[in-house]
Amino acid sequence: MASIKKIIKTIVGYTAKEYRKLKLRNKKKIFCIGMNKTGTTSLEKAFKDLGFITGNQRRAELLLTDYINGNFNKIIDYCKTAEVFQDFPFSFPETYKYLDEAFPGSKFILSLRGNAEEWYASLTGFHARMFGNGKIPSANDLKNANYINKGWAWKAVNILFHSPDDDPYNKEMLIKKYNDYNTEVINYFSGRSEDLLVLNLADKTAYKKFCIFLKIDSPFYDFPWQNKTENINR
Repeated sequence: MASIKKIIKTIVGYTAKEYRKLKLRNKKKIFCIGMNKTGTTSLEKAFKDLGFITGNQRRAELLLTDYINGNFNKIIDYCKTAEVFQDFPFSFPETYKYLDEAFPGSKFILSLRGNAEEWYASLTGFHARMFGNGKIPSANDLKNANYINKGWAWKAVNILFHSPDDDPYNKEMLIKKYNDYNTEVINYFSGRSEDLLVLNLADKTAYKKFCIFLKIDSPFYDFPWQNKTENINR
C-alpha cells in the first residue's frame, strides 16, 4: 500500500511539474534588456514583489559560450522556464531580436541611466568591488576572477565592449557602446510603443509608466532599490 501511495504521489507531482512547465512555456514573456547597471536588479525585484516568475540568473550566465557562438536556440529554450528575464544575455546586443522573433507579443523594457557618464561610473564602481579589489579591474583581474567560472568575467566584458586588453574599461569605447546599444534597441522597436518601454527608474513617474505598460494594478508606489551603493544605485 505504501509503495502504491508513493507511486501515485510521484505521478501527481510529475504531472503538476510538467503542467507548470507547459504553462510557463506558453505565457507571454517580459524581457528587461537594459544594459547592466541601469536598474535591472531593481526591475527583477519589482516583478518578484508582484508575483511574477523570474528566470534563474546563474543558469542564464552559463549560456555565455552559446551567446558568443551565436547559438540562440539554448537561450530561447531557457526562456521557457519563467516569465521575466533580465541581465545577461538579455542585456547584450542582438539577443532581443531573436527573442522578439521567438516569442511574438512579448514585452521589452529598456532601462536607462540619467546619462552615459552616470552609467559608466556605476558599472566601473560595481566591477571594482566585484573584480578589482576596489580599483577598476585590469584584464588580468578579469581573467582570474572566479565569478561563475575562471575567465567568465573577462569573456563577458570582452565580447560586450571589444575593448583593448590594456584598457578593458576604456571610457570612450564603453560610453559609445552604451549609447549605440540603446539607439539600436529604440530604432528596432520604432513605432511599437506597445512592445517597448524605455524607462529611467530614477524618474518619479517611472513606476506608474511601468504599471501602465504592463497593464497591471500594483499595491506599490515605487521600485525597490537593489544593489544600492554610495552615490551609485541599482
